[in-house]
Amino acid sequence: MATLLNLSDSDHSGLSDQSVSTRSSNRSLRIAEQERRKNEAEDPFVLALKYFSEVEAGTPVTGNDELENNLVRVEKVAFSRGLSPEAISIMLDFAMSLRMGSSPCARVLKCLLPASVVPQEAVVRAIVWLTVRKLPTSTQVLFIKWVLTVFDMIDAKDKLRAIYGFIFSFVTDENLCPFICHLLYLLTRKENVRVFRVRKLLEQQSKLGRQPYLLYLLSLYKVFCPELVTLSIPSRMKSGFKNHISPWKSALIGVQRRNGVQVASGISLAFAVRDKTASRKRKHAHLELPPLSPVTIKEPQAAQGSSRKLVPMQQVQSFAQLLQNMHRIELPAQMGSLLGSSLALQYLDCVQDESALLRLNFWLGYALHEEFLFCSDGGANKNPEEALQFLNRLLSAQHFLQEGFNSSDAFLFKFLNVWDGSLLRPQILGLLSNIPVIPSSQIKALLFDPLMQLFFTSSLFFKCGLIECLNHMLLKWLTWHSAYALEDDLDISLNSHTSINITLSGFKDSVMELVHFVGRLASLGLQLEGCHSLLLSFILDFYETVCDTFLKFGLPLVVMPPPGVFYPAFFAADPISVDRLAFIMHRYKVNLTSAKRQEKVTEQAFHISRQTFREFNRYQVFLVNCLWNSNMCYPEAEVRLSDELLAQSGVPQFSTRFDLIHHPAFVSYALDFHHKCWPGRKDTDLNSIKQTKPWSWYLEYLFTQGFDGLKDFLQNNISRRVMMAGDRREDGTQSQELESAPQIKQPLLS
Repeated sequence: MATLLNLSDSDHSGLSDQSVSTRSSNRSLRIAEQERRKNEAEDPFVLALKYFSEVEAGTPVTGNDELENNLVRVEKVAFSRGLSPEAISIMLDFAMSLRMGSSPCARVLKCLLPASVVPQEAVVRAIVWLTVRKLPTSTQVLFIKWVLTVFDMIDAKDKLRAIYGFIFSFVTDENLCPFICHLLYLLTRKENVRVFRVRKLLEQQSKLGRQPYLLYLLSLYKVFCPELVTLSIPSRMKSGFKNHISPWKSALIGVQRRNGVQVASGISLAFAVRDKTASRKRKHAHLELPPLSPVTIKEPQAAQGSSRKLVPMQQVQSFAQLLQNMHRIELPAQMGSLLGSSLALQYLDCVQDESALLRLNFWLGYALHEEFLFCSDGGANKNPEEALQFLNRLLSAQHFLQEGFNSSDAFLFKFLNVWDGSLLRPQILGLLSNIPVIPSSQIKALLFDPLMQLFFTSSLFFKCGLIECLNHMLLKWLTWHSAYALEDDLDISLNSHTSINITLSGFKDSVMELVHFVGRLASLGLQLEGCHSLLLSFILDFYETVCDTFLKFGLPLVVMPPPGVFYPAFFAADPISVDRLAFIMHRYKVNLTSAKRQEKVTEQAFHISRQTFREFNRYQVFLVNCLWNSNMCYPEAEVRLSDELLAQSGVPQFSTRFDLIHHPAFVSYALDFHHKCWPGRKDTDLNSIKQTKPWSWYLEYLFTQGFDGLKDFLQNNISRRVMMAGDRREDGTQSQELESAPQIKQPLLS
């Protein structure tokens, strides 16, 4: 019992000590709170806010020194460190409610510079004040401009989207329409697209004309609900929403820098002030990619009406995190920042968010046009490093996504008409190679005409670069076809991010136009450059792609190279070109044989014209007669000179000068083989190689030198019996000829 009493006493003692400590702590908090309130009561800025929150309606403005003094205090704080969300709410409510008339409204709106975020509730209340219709039109326009300027800094958008219809009602006001359309463009979601809104926009268009801001909003509606918007939207429109000069841009940059916090990256980068002597077009840093930053600086929060927490894109650090939060990602303030993050691009590719792609294309198209097309002070020429870095980042993003952007394609079609062929050539050609399939009816005007002019007025290296670019373009078109074309050969989508469709026959026409265009460029380019081996190499790269269109890419199309490519490649002095030509002809035969076999056994076969077979057989017979039969001047030869002219050349046995021994590309190999086969001989007789065993040895020698194309061609076109027979003529000067067209294993002419 005594023990229990002792414990009870000790407990009472501990509780007493705890209560004393609590009372002391509470007293300290009360003293601190009283001190804070005292300081606030003495703070002129707090007093100024109190004045604006409590001022009565009808208070005169003229001669009101108290109003002037308090407004100066608010302006001083606003332009130095920005206003808190509470201050923004008080001042915005004061201005829009017209408690002291309309005269101080514009001045108050111009000092609404947020230090961190803008409360959504304040913006919603201010928009409601617009319906009173007492605000001057200039003040209404200034307010909407302010909302557009700080849009990325508004702490939430759910309540703004809830009054979407209320905001939409202002599109009938001609003065507000351009700015309201811009605000609606930023707020629109699929559920906001309705038939009556489409009709209202079309009515406005009939009154005001085809205004860009109306077309841009309609284009967004068409992305979400193409069945509701039957209007044809131009694919290449000028910028729909102007970057209006506002009084907050430079002031916001100063506030952000002084606070040391970047609230909305779009403000500081999109509104950066440049040298006043520079052109108006150059005052924006369009070539700088914005950093990946959230819409607002807040911890991840639950969206209103939803239990899901939004995760800002910049907080995702790995692909595993991206997968876990795929449907809770909050896109950044500036869509241009997506180009600098592989995770952001991965998200963009997986989710296929139409509005996000439209925003990104809008930003990208505006930047490209402003810096490369509409810039009067040099643009990319004046800032080559910035332009180079920007285009490299854009190329990297396109390679990551394995497709281009619509806005960059539209830019290129315009830029090619003013390009000199040297400015940022690797980057421009890289972008050009990513262009999706162009309908055959448009490809000449958009692509071929400007490229033709550049090709014939530029250097050898540009010609090589352009042929390589067009080869990559063709490869991407064919790869896309083999990966995404439907089995029933009906409509196939040009691009996963566009609604444009093209039929299989239309796709074939476009590919054929491209191949024929490169054939014309190659033929004339080889003439201009004297059959330069470097240019010839890039041309043969292109035809290595073309010869396998059927078997490798599943496209029912075979297009032969023109004579202006085939014969320069055959008469080339380097053996690599001849070997590659032999490989190309070998692959043509394999593709044609397979196509002809399919034509006989399947119902879905495609028809190959007899002209294609004739061209192939003519080339093949020419190669066999020249390389194997030592008879370049056979009667059916397409390239033929008169015997008198050839006799005047003084070349002995001119008909045999382009066989595997005497051809300028192989004569050095024949001499080397001769010295190795007959090391003791003082005289060199290359015709001795045509004897039975030396001929077989010579073929093996050539094949061991890496001429795999030549090996495949000969083994596929010359019967093994003839290849092993060698020379059985008594005079030993001519190899055994193929029997008529002989000894080609099987002519393909149908």
